[in-house]
Amino acid sequence: MTGLLLLALSLPCVYWTHGVETRATLEAAAINRICVPAERADSWRAAGFTVIPLTEADLASREALPSPGTTPRPGLASPTRSPWIVANGWRFTRHPEAKYVYDVPTGKAALAAAEVFVYGADAVLKIDPADLVNLGGMLKFLEAMTPVDLPTVSDFAIMDDGSAVTGEVMNLLARRNLLFDVVQTPSARFPLTIRIGTPEYSREDASDPSAFAQKIRGQLTDERRSLRVYGSEVVICRLTADAGRVRLHLINYGGREIEGLRVRLRGTYGDSELHVAGAGRLALEDRVVSAGATEFTVPRIASYAVIDLQAAR
Repeated sequence: MTGLLLLALSLPCVYWTHGVETRATLEAAAINRICVPAERADSWRAAGFTVIPLTEADLASREALPSPGTTPRPGLASPTRSPWIVANGWRFTRHPEAKYVYDVPTGKAALAAAEVFVYGADAVLKIDPADLVNLGGMLKFLEAMTPVDLPTVSDFAIMDDGSAVTGEVMNLLARRNLLFDVVQTPSARFPLTIRIGTPEYSREDASDPSAFAQKIRGQLTDERRSLRVYGSEVVICRLTADAGRVRLHLINYGGREIEGLRVRLRGTYGDSELHVAGAGRLALEDRVVSAGATEFTVPRIASYAVIDLQAAR
């Protein structure tokens, strides 16, 4: 797959129902690729836009996604409690072949776009026009990223029985940056395969996904984890790598800029590039290589950052 095609497939499409008389609004936000009602496709193409026509049936067939971010935890009002993260990466991991649609409120379009890009999902964004400028800035940032097609790093596997309980377990595992692959049968590639409904991983245990995720973390052990994040409970990562290089995506769902995010990767890495949405290229700080792992600090992250690292020689 060519780099340009890979990039195009990983970017969300903005659903725009307005007529071509609004072209200046989109151009001001540097948005030139849109999904439109099928009957408007020709006029938007004639205006110079890259257009994907969608019928009402097309939209209705897509899985609707919740708006990403944080929300108060059900039944917990204390501001000291851990935030409840709404993230869709586990859904994309569970069903990578599916097609999705977001209907996001003001202020969420850029975060949703980053989420789609990170997982390479096929998604349409319905947005508030007030978000066009922020979304355009994020899309411009994403388009500037050099496309890479690296395998996803997973430390263990979970067998998917299609149940809501298993889905919620996946959700909690992802939110704790416990890297898993979804499989249909056990695989010797993984030291640990989770199958809910067995004596070791009973449905009763899985009914408390938070405690269940903690159990899996204990079985995996922190030393065997490919990735650990310190200092934030609202940053979710996706790690891809081959023998010579790594690309690490970091999505901040908290809505506020984070300074001094500490990351640990298993492996020894040298040259690096850090690109932060809204800030451009920055340098990783306080890098330490020890005991077969590389630790570093991301100086700041608003909503999204990507790090490319090369394996040390």
